[in-house]
Amino acid sequence: MKVLENKIPPPIVMSIIGAAMVSTSFFAQNTPHPAQIGIGSAIIFAGFSLAGLGVREFRKSKTTINPVMVDSAVVLVTSGVFRRTRNPMYLGFAVMLVGLAIALRNPLAFVGPLAFFLYINKFQIGPEERAMERRFGAAYKEYKQTVRRW
Repeated sequence: MKVLENKIPPPIVMSIIGAAMVSTSFFAQNTPHPAQIGIGSAIIFAGFSLAGLGVREFRKSKTTINPVMVDSAVVLVTSGVFRRTRNPMYLGFAVMLVGLAIALRNPLAFVGPLAFFLYINKFQIGPEERAMERRFGAAYKEYKQTVRRW
């Protein structure tokens, strides 16, 4: 299924999955408890902040943030939040979806973060890692060995 590799920007994937989660919850007619909305909102904010830290490091390094144009990366970013995770933006998106699932109070909504994780691993991160290895060679291979994907 190479046709899907690096084709759909991850924020759009996250938005589609989030909309499906909300739709499923709407039809299930669950009424979220205010505490769950608060906890879910805090987790969404944490995920948003994590993704934002990744964006900030890319901008500081003056490299592309466009996940569809990974071949145009000009520098390997390993500073800031990238010292802890190779994919802080995708991790942040997954965390946001977990927060949404908690806020929605629908067990079926937890399929959303799992679907995002599986899709992004196969169709975004895998192809990105191959491109980064071609572009940055040994430096990226060493980075992969010292910093976790998620």
